[in-house]
Amino acid sequence: MRISIDVGGTFTDLMFDTGGGNAAMFKAPTTYPDPIDGIVDVLRIASNAEGISLEAFLDRAEMLFHSTTRAINAVITGTTARTALLVTKGHPDILLIREGGRTDPFNYRSTYPEPYIPRALTIEVPERIWADGRIVSPLDEKDARALLERLAALKVEAVAVSLLWSIVNPEHELLLGRLLPEYLPEIPFTLSHQLNPVVREYRRTSSCAINASLMPIMSHYLQSLQYRLRDHGLRGTLFGVTSQGGVLDIQELAHRPILALNSGPSMAPVAGRHFATLEGARTAIVTDAGGTTYDISLVRNGVIPWTRDTWIGPIYQGHLTGFPSVDVKSIGAGGGSIAAVDAAGLLHVGPESAGSVPGPVCYGRDGTQPTVTDAALILGYIDPLSFLGGSMILDVEKARASIADEVAKKLGLSVEDAAISIIEVATENMVHAIADITVKQGIDPADTVMIGGGGAAGLNAVAIGRRLNCAGVVFPQLGATMSAAGAMMSELIMEVSTTCFMTSSSFNERRANEVLADLAQKSQDFFLSASTGSAASRIDFSIEARYPSQVWEIDVPLRRAAFASATDVTELVADFHNRHSELFSFRDDSDEVEIMTWRAVARCNLAGDVPQMLPGNVSGAAVPRTRSVFFRDKAFVEVAVKQIDDLPDDVVFAGPAIVESSYTSVVINSGAEAVRRPGGYLLVYPNGRKMKDGESSTQ
Repeated sequence: MRISIDVGGTFTDLMFDTGGGNAAMFKAPTTYPDPIDGIVDVLRIASNAEGISLEAFLDRAEMLFHSTTRAINAVITGTTARTALLVTKGHPDILLIREGGRTDPFNYRSTYPEPYIPRALTIEVPERIWADGRIVSPLDEKDARALLERLAALKVEAVAVSLLWSIVNPEHELLLGRLLPEYLPEIPFTLSHQLNPVVREYRRTSSCAINASLMPIMSHYLQSLQYRLRDHGLRGTLFGVTSQGGVLDIQELAHRPILALNSGPSMAPVAGRHFATLEGARTAIVTDAGGTTYDISLVRNGVIPWTRDTWIGPIYQGHLTGFPSVDVKSIGAGGGSIAAVDAAGLLHVGPESAGSVPGPVCYGRDGTQPTVTDAALILGYIDPLSFLGGSMILDVEKARASIADEVAKKLGLSVEDAAISIIEVATENMVHAIADITVKQGIDPADTVMIGGGGAAGLNAVAIGRRLNCAGVVFPQLGATMSAAGAMMSELIMEVSTTCFMTSSSFNERRANEVLADLAQKSQDFFLSASTGSAASRIDFSIEARYPSQVWEIDVPLRRAAFASATDVTELVADFHNRHSELFSFRDDSDEVEIMTWRAVARCNLAGDVPQMLPGNVSGAAVPRTRSVFFRDKAFVEVAVKQIDDLPDDVVFAGPAIVESSYTSVVINSGAEAVRRPGGYLLVYPNGRKMKDGESSTQ
C-alpha cells in the first residue's frame, strides 16, 4: 500500500491505494503551529474508515509520500534560521545587487528589496579564484580559522558558503567545509558548489543562502515527522515531494530543503497530465483550487512545464531560488479567500485567507470574515450536511449574517447578490491568472482542456471555462486531492550538474565524455542509495547552451550519454538550432554554439499503478434529489443534484445541475453539458458541445 499526504494551508489531504490501482481519499483541517498533528488526524480518519487501528494502517504502507508548505511559509514569514553568508572578499553585495529589473520602472516609491541575508551577517573571506580555476589569492588556513572564530561569536544557526568560481575550483569552499564543524559544531552549512553548481553568481548564492537558512527548521520538522510516524507504526519508506515534480528520500531532502519550497503545487501538473491524456488533449490548463491558493500550470504535448526563474514573493522584489522547478503560478484565491469591501466601495476577494483556523464563518470556529466558501454555501452550491463527506456540518445562518454585515449592507445588495458577486470576483481573478499563461503566450484557451483540481474547483471552474471558451473542463474523481494524487504518479528524482565551457567550433569530445561519465556515476550512486522498490530507472542528459553574446541559455536534451564521433557533435548542434527555433522562432545555423552547463536527471519509476477511485453504483437506483440554487441569470431555481458515483458512463446531461462527491461539489451552469467518462471523471462542456460517437443524451 502507498500513502500520499499533502499538507496545505487549509486542509491536509490523504490518498492511499487499496490495490489494483484503486484509491481512497480523505481530508482533515491543517493544524497550527504543528502540522504533524493534522497529519496524524487524517491518518486516523483513513484508518477508522478501513476499520483498523492507526498502527495497523501504517504498518501496511510500503511507501509514504509527503509534501508540505512548511519551507515556503518559513521563507515568506521570515522565520528561517539566523544564517551567516561567507563570500569572496570584495563581493559582499551579491544578494543586494541581485539580478533582474523592475515590474513598475516609473514607481519610485517602491522600496529596494532587502537582501536575503543582511550585510551584518555577511563575512568576506580573503581569497580569490579566477574563472579558469587559477588561485589568485590563496586562502590561508590560519586566516580561515581566525575568520571562523569571529563567526562563532555571531551565534548563527546556519552558514552558507558561496565563493567566486568555486564551481570551477572548489578548493577554498572545501577548506571552509572541513573547518566549520570545529568552530560551529552541530551548526548546518551549505557549500554552493555542492548544492547548485551554476555559473550565475546571484542564483548560486541565493540558492545556497535559502537552503542553509531552511536546514535547521526543516531537519527538525522532517525528523519529528519520521519519528512520530515510526512510533505510530510506519515501517515503509518515507519520501518527501520536491518542487521539481518528483520525490526524494526524506533524509536527502533534509540536506537540500530548498527542493521542498513548492513541493505540493508541483504535483498538480503531474496528475493533470494524466487526465489530459485520457481526453486526448494536446494542451491542458491544470488548476488546483484549495482553501488558500489557486495554482495553475500549462501542460503542452504531455510535457510538464519548467522554469529556472522561480521567485519567492514578487518577481524582482522577492528572492530567486536559483533552481529549476515545475512552473506553477499561484494567486491568493480559494475556498477560504476573504471577501471585503474597501473604503471606496469596491469588493475584493483574497489574497488573504481564513485558513483552517478560524476558517470560513460557516465552520463555526469563531471566524467573522466572509469567504468564498460562505458565499457558495448560501447560494446552494454546497450541501451543509455533506461537507467533507459529512464529517463537518456547516452553519448557513452564520454565513448569511457575515455576508450581510460585511458585504451586502456596504454595497446595498441582497445577501444572495452579494454572495454571487463574491463568486464572480473570485472567478475573474482566476480567469486573469489563466490568461497570463495562455492568451499572453499566444495560446488560445479554446484549444485547451481545463483540469479542475482541488476541493474548491467545482464552485466556479465551469464558469471559468465558459469565460475562457475552453473546449472542456475535466473534474477527476481524485481531483479534490490533486497534489497528493500527483505524488503517487511521480518518480524518484535527483538532478546533478556541472559547469564545463566549450564551443561547437572547438568541441572537446574527450572532456565532454569525462563530464558525462562523472554525471552518470553520480546518478548510479543515487540509484544504489534509492529505495529498492523502484521498478525501473533511467538517466536523462542535457546541456545548457546559447549563441555567442546571448545572456541566457536554453536546455537541449542529449541523444546519448557519450560522443563517439564528429557526427554526434553535429547532431547536438542541429538539436540546439531546432530547439532555439521552437522557443524563439528564429535560428542562426552559421553561428557557433556555446555550452555552459551539463546536466543529468536520474529517475526511478516507483512501483505502483496510477490511482483511481473505486467504481461507484451505476445501477440507476439512486434516489432523485434536487436543491434550490441561486444563479445570476435565473435567481433561485430547483436543480437536480447528482452523485458522480451514480452517473452512468457516456450519458450526457444538461445544466443547471449540481454534481457531488465526498469532497467536492461541481456547479454545472445553465447552457453547459456534462458527461461521466469510463475513467470515472466528469467532463463538462462549459458552452455545450456536440455529442461524441457512442454517447447518448438525457435531461
